[in-house]
Amino acid sequence: MGGNSLGFEVVYRGENRDWIMPGSYVFFQRAKEYGGGYWFGQVYDDCFVFAIEKPVALREGIEFLDVVKGNERQLDVIQSVDDFTLL
Repeated sequence: MGGNSLGFEVVYRGENRDWIMPGSYVFFQRAKEYGGGYWFGQVYDDCFVFAIEKPVALREGIEFLDVVKGNERQLDVIQSVDDFTLL
């Protein structure tokens, strides 16, 4: 399962993945005996970087990702440093 518009994947307990695209946002489900929830962050070739440094509910992570993606869209407006002007 993944969020197509926000670009994330959910890996549930007991699931295995052969490969996840580097830079992808991923939710890893935690066991219920350890409090449940998800670890949320970005996967790279050699590491996992936490986006939120505590276990989160899926909804909390998606809301965080929505804000991050919104900020990225605003930054995409500036295509070149040469075109940048202060108002």
